Amino acid sequence: MTPGKSVLILVEELLARGPDLEGCARIVELLGGPPLSDEFFRNMRLYSEFLPAAQDHPFTDAQRCLHFLWDYLDRLPWSIDVTFSIPFRRLLARRLFKRCGKSFICEEQVRFNFGPLLEVGDDVFLNRGVFLDSKGGIVLGDSVALAEDVRIFTHGHSEAVHAERSYHRTVISSFAKVYAGASIMPGVTVGEEAIVAAGSVVTKDVPPGVVAAGNPARVLRERKTEGRHGGELTHLWLHRGAFQGGAD
Repeated sequence: MTPGKSVLILVEELLARGPDLEGCARIVELLGGPPLSDEFFRNMRLYSEFLPAAQDHPFTDAQRCLHFLWDYLDRLPWSIDVTFSIPFRRLLARRLFKRCGKSFICEEQVRFNFGPLLEVGDDVFLNRGVFLDSKGGIVLGDSVALAEDVRIFTHGHSEAVHAERSYHRTVISSFAKVYAGASIMPGVTVGEEAIVAAGSVVTKDVPPGVVAAGNPARVLRERKTEGRHGGELTHLWLHRGAFQGGAD
């Protein structure tokens, strides 16, 4: 058994307890971090807890610890070893997200503000630098891919009074792909099997099975599926489907 696998087993055991504050401190220690006391975790507050949405979605101690561990991993050498970091993020996501399906693959520097407002299907892939503004709720269907630096938003501000905010759920439907640097605006639904081209700004719903591009994005054409749909599109994200299809 590799050292990383041994650490993952211990981490899973500690997470099964909640995690509690002591368990969170122990996980930091297992990851090679400095000793952090229960008092540190008891008094710690995260940026998201100072957002207005936190009044309606306050963090529990366990949720605060899980958010902390998610961000903390990216500051450690462990984050570079995908045989450790991908399973580690899965362990956190299953306990932090509203839903996390099987074979979830998440790369480095993926950020979100309220994990419990994320719904993630099976075989979802998040590449580096994705930002999920989940305050209004985000749904990622099965076999969705978000490429590098994709931004998904769920809230807006009044132009007259910045403190006035609106929240709208944003949905990326199953087998859709959003390519690098694209931004999806609040309340948008990207339809099943649709593709959003790199750098696009999507302000309106994207119909199923099309390619949309531009700022603002518009439909260019139908997706070239060669008659394939759903699982036949073989949304395998890494070589030979690594981290997909096996035991989670």
